[in-house]
Amino acid sequence: MSAGVVRELLAAQHPDLASAPVEVMTNGWDNLVCRLGEELLVRLPRRALAARLVRNEQQWLPILAPRLPLPVPAPVRTGKPGSGYPWAWSVVPYFPGETAAHRAPGDARAAAETLGAFLAALHRPAPPDAPVNEYRGVPLARRADRVAGQLAQLDGRPEREAAARVWREAVAAPGWDGPPLWLHGDLHPANILVSQDRISAVIDFGDLTSGDPASDLCVAWMLFPPRERAVFRQAYGGADDATWARARGWALALALVLMTRSADNPLMAGIGERTFAAVLA
Repeated sequence: MSAGVVRELLAAQHPDLASAPVEVMTNGWDNLVCRLGEELLVRLPRRALAARLVRNEQQWLPILAPRLPLPVPAPVRTGKPGSGYPWAWSVVPYFPGETAAHRAPGDARAAAETLGAFLAALHRPAPPDAPVNEYRGVPLARRADRVAGQLAQLDGRPEREAAARVWREAVAAPGWDGPPLWLHGDLHPANILVSQDRISAVIDFGDLTSGDPASDLCVAWMLFPPRERAVFRQAYGGADDATWARARGWALALALVLMTRSADNPLMAGIGERTFAAVLA
């Protein structure tokens, strides 16, 4: 895919936007993302799996966005297949800033309060037809085989036994017994924007799902030192000890994924290593 395909789709389906300049920003495995003028982006899935996720964003983000205290990329226009392109696609707002993976917020306490309040607003009971993700929001024990395999790859590292102990404690914590809640599904520093040293937006809701809030709360170990992690938990207001223990387990599970599967992505590998250290500290 190319910027030329984007121009053709816009000309056919949203001609009032077709005169704006189009510039490719990322051409990744899942999506082609193009800047459209000064205020918009165009996101086009590159494979069927990603196309299904875009449909979730199109259906649900316009409903969720008005109640959230931070901007999220709710589509302002949607597109359909055309010009030889086979899937639905979206025009979304452009938010200035850098990801927290590249630039940490200047005031960690304020960032913890902001993100905790954001998740408190997002984590509300989801309707029965909300998306379900077999990998996020599920009982932590479902990841046991995968975590065991990844822990085995830590042979020779002195932290291996401590990591196994954290995992056992997390799995032993009481499970989520409330209704499935709305979840971001993939909340990590690369999906949090920072502008003027403050958290300014949360992006990439492709894994939007419902379930146990602990799998979102694990971001506390990905982004904050211990003192600010406590501020985050207080701002969230609803993390009991069992949920917090499961969140720590989720942080470990995702750290192991990033550590063992990001050899070609130093940025994500670095997030994994830092999260792993935070979980064990």
